[in-house]
Amino acid sequence: MSVQTLHVITRLTLGGAGENTVASVVALAAAGYAGPLAVGVAASDASSIQDAKRRGVPLIDVRGLGREVGPRDLTALAQLWRLMRQRRPSIVHTHTSKAGFVGRLAARLAGVPAIVHQPHGHIFYGYYRTRRTALYVALERLAARWTDRIVTLTDRGTAEHLARGIGRPAQYRTVPSGVPTAELREAAPPRRVARSRLGLPADAFVVAGVGRLVAVKGFDLLVEALPALSAAVPSTRLVIVGDGPERAALEAQATALGVKQRVLFTGPTSDIAACLAATDVLAAPSRNEGMGRALVEAMALGLPVIGAEVGGIPAVIVDGETGCLVPPGDAAALAAALVRLGRDAALRAKLGAAAAARSEAFSTRVAHEAMRAVYDEVAREKGLS
Repeated sequence: MSVQTLHVITRLTLGGAGENTVASVVALAAAGYAGPLAVGVAASDASSIQDAKRRGVPLIDVRGLGREVGPRDLTALAQLWRLMRQRRPSIVHTHTSKAGFVGRLAARLAGVPAIVHQPHGHIFYGYYRTRRTALYVALERLAARWTDRIVTLTDRGTAEHLARGIGRPAQYRTVPSGVPTAELREAAPPRRVARSRLGLPADAFVVAGVGRLVAVKGFDLLVEALPALSAAVPSTRLVIVGDGPERAALEAQATALGVKQRVLFTGPTSDIAACLAATDVLAAPSRNEGMGRALVEAMALGLPVIGAEVGGIPAVIVDGETGCLVPPGDAAALAAALVRLGRDAALRAKLGAAAAARSEAFSTRVAHEAMRAVYDEVAREKGLS
């Protein structure tokens, strides 16, 4: 079976949505659903573009695609419409909110037989002011009418969409952001080696935060929690893996709180296993999160995880079994949870072992099988196979 597809995403960056999209394109092509990825190359990270090319993903540069809403969106719409009319894909699969609306509108106008949308989370809270959020929700409701399947990362993500009147239950399917769990374990160096590379003390209690340094990820809460944590667990060190526009503000915050010497900013890295192997626990105090891919990566390496009770995080962390859930925006609760783990190595080991087992529910194998099932289902319904 060979069904022509076209994937659309606003941009590729280091992180869950971009990595998940590229992996899906590769896996679906191997399953008989081959097609290029339309992307705003100029808006993307150069390393992510190179990684996609290295993995054999055909890329089509749609210059009008960019993160911010503006007149260029009309240019992107026209470019995508022409592309779809020329290539005649049987399935258009859009990724993330911005490309999701523009891409789905272009697909509807071009008469594409089947449309799949994968939001990779949502923007219902934690991002914008009320009026702007309401506009985006209205656009999602409209675009859902043109969509055959909406693929969410967790069942909780589906519930949050339906609660806002976006689509119908029958349209939704859950497919996690697949994490290469076995490959991560193979790539992870021994802890002493990983700590030596980062210049971390061998006997320190090391907390990791992983992701783009943007407000929605809540790293400011993690830095805010650090004074109380280090007072209770004096060996504490914090490793923040990633980069972004909030880095300078986070560094200034650490300086103002007197904990600058306890914080290591690694910058962006493609070797996430090496960074996580040096740590004892991962914290994700996000204000919104589609699933929390970094949580699964840490879990795969046997680390307990702490996350805010938002978005898809409660679908990943089993509270008290694989880690801890804390109220969103609560630095004191985050500090208390970290203190508990910092003082109890046996508890960390117990939670980490359970976390490693649970991570397999979010592996690439599980994700790719689930996504192929979505495509097979749509292909049957549309008579494409």
